[in-house]
Amino acid sequence: MAGRPDPKGLAHAIVISQDFLNDEPFTMYLGDNLLKQGAKPLIDLFEKNQDDCVVAVAKVKEPSRYGIAIFDEKGKIKRFMEKPKQPVSDLALIGVYVFNNRVFDAVKRIKPSWRGELEITDAVQVLLENGAKVEVQTVQGWWKDTGRPEDLLEANQLVLQELQPLNEGLLEENASTTGAVRIGRDTIVRSRTEIRGPVAIGQRCEIGPNSYIGPHTSIGNDVIIRNSEVENSIVMDGAHIDCGKRIVDSLIGSKANITSSEKNLPRGMKLILGDLTYVSV
Repeated sequence: MAGRPDPKGLAHAIVISQDFLNDEPFTMYLGDNLLKQGAKPLIDLFEKNQDDCVVAVAKVKEPSRYGIAIFDEKGKIKRFMEKPKQPVSDLALIGVYVFNNRVFDAVKRIKPSWRGELEITDAVQVLLENGAKVEVQTVQGWWKDTGRPEDLLEANQLVLQELQPLNEGLLEENASTTGAVRIGRDTIVRSRTEIRGPVAIGQRCEIGPNSYIGPHTSIGNDVIIRNSEVENSIVMDGAHIDCGKRIVDSLIGSKANITSSEKNLPRGMKLILGDLTYVSV
């Protein structure tokens, strides 16, 4: 788009944001990450120890997919490396950082990596090499990189495990809920519909009639689900499902429309649908 710089890596995002940030400390939190602890413990450490940078790390099974932190024999941070082909550490940088204004000079010193990007890992390495106070915090509790559909569904399960039941909607006669179910305002659960938690349903939805919402399902606002079964799935705002079928392990985008001329319930379907999608099954 005219007037917008081409994306050239995470460190480039800092370069083009300097005027907006006005040399003040800031947190960089990648949008596809989900942490149970959130970013506050890193910010607290940053402020307490007056650091120049705090980096969040976690143990991972595939460190070659991430930037990694390498420590010496005494447990002191020695080096940061971006997506090494042969990792020597399983502690990955998970995409949450706290910086002060020293990072602005660091990002101007680095060059594009073998991927052609200005890597945030290289910028943190420059800070480390130039005497900045860089601390590493291992995240507590679960952490998920939600870059793939299966990761997003697993993250949804983790969040729903802590769901507290609350019904702000209306259940018609012969509609039922079991387990932890959260129903938003102005949502109607029609007759002959069962919801089995953990399930979160947004506002102004219409669920049923003749439907089943199974465990580990999150439903956005203004969603209509009729004559269908949905389980272990994420349904975004404004979606419309009336297909007479069982949908499992699926991501349904905003205002997606799933319909069918056959209203029976055969084996489950797995769908990854983008926004404004129309599917007839």
